[in-house]
Amino acid sequence: MLLEFSVKNFLSFKDEITLSLFALDDISGHERYNIVGEQKLLKTAVIYGANASGKSNLIKALWFMRHFVINSLESKSEEEIDVKPFELSTETLNAPSEFEISFLSQDVYYRYGFIIDKKRVHQEWLYYAPEEQELKLFERQFENAAYTVELGKDFKEGEPLVEFKRPKLTRERALFLSVVSQFNGEISRKVMDWFTHEFKVLFATQEETFKGFTFKKLKERHYKADILKFMQTADTAIEDIEVGEIAEQELPEDVKKMLLSNAKMVVTKHRVFNAKGEMTHSINWSLGQNESEGTQKLFALSGPIIETLKNGNTLVVDELDSKLHPMIMRFIINLFNSSKENPNHAQLIFATHDTHLLSHRFFRRDQILFTEKDQYGSTDLYSLADYERTADDNYQSDYFKGKYGAIPFIGKLVFGEDNGER
Repeated sequence: MLLEFSVKNFLSFKDEITLSLFALDDISGHERYNIVGEQKLLKTAVIYGANASGKSNLIKALWFMRHFVINSLESKSEEEIDVKPFELSTETLNAPSEFEISFLSQDVYYRYGFIIDKKRVHQEWLYYAPEEQELKLFERQFENAAYTVELGKDFKEGEPLVEFKRPKLTRERALFLSVVSQFNGEISRKVMDWFTHEFKVLFATQEETFKGFTFKKLKERHYKADILKFMQTADTAIEDIEVGEIAEQELPEDVKKMLLSNAKMVVTKHRVFNAKGEMTHSINWSLGQNESEGTQKLFALSGPIIETLKNGNTLVVDELDSKLHPMIMRFIINLFNSSKENPNHAQLIFATHDTHLLSHRFFRRDQILFTEKDQYGSTDLYSLADYERTADDNYQSDYFKGKYGAIPFIGKLVFGEDNGER
């Protein structure tokens, strides 16, 4: 489970902000469904904000950290790291970016982070707490034109890569954690597995990517049943769903793009009725050609959502509400808040503009987050819990009134005026 994530000097985040999934002690409500464990962790969190306020940038920061951890070894030595610092300040433009994340995996606490710029990893650290006390596993630092690595007593797996406190095999654009895991280090492998398998970040622009994930899962019998049940529960009127064989030459170009190399496609089955309301037969539809965009997105999401719920993982989604009805949004959130459908305490963190969810019926105040930019273009992240609760609170109404900020301030537009330039 994700505990906290911090980022500094990345995209619209000039100063450090922290996303926390720890429930606050002075906030009450939904304890039975939305909070788990002795650590009192939140299972869901929702992010609101105006367009260009930094909602997507927060999710991009999570995605970047995950992507860099998994892929830093694959970058070529001459390639720059694709990190984007805050560009609206002379203080930060050439300064490194900072990332840190803490999480639970198999009930063990880990805290991992790094500081990087386009040329190198400046610092990197990993701590864990197999019991109550946090212990250092390693710290890596670049200074005086060289790297030093200090190993904790529990990180024996790092010793073959350190000679006189200098790494022998780690390039300046690669992470020490990733290198050690390649040598089957036990602890480093567990951390890498969490990033790779237990932590997923999805963007609206990546819909084809997670549609492909669901496509693969559909070919597994037990997953097919779950995907079909998910789609039927969401009232899509789909009777059955399967992978159909179609000759590649018969397909138009737009359909080919959604297929894997084996030239298969997703087929949905629908009932046909006569004038008396009696079912006469069923017909097959192409998911990509005949189903609505909302149904296609729901199918794309079904695989990651089911996988996350089954394994107790963490799923982060940008623009979750795009193309989906508000009732479908409630359906998805209720899955994560259900002790029956979510017995392994999976987490869902998402950005949305769906203000129907801005209610104490669905979330505690520490589960509702806002992003807002200051006058210098820097994003701040804060929660509804920062505001004192009153007896007549109406989150949705108060949000539109500007009580919590994080809304666009729309000016008056009059076409034909010259703004005083004449």
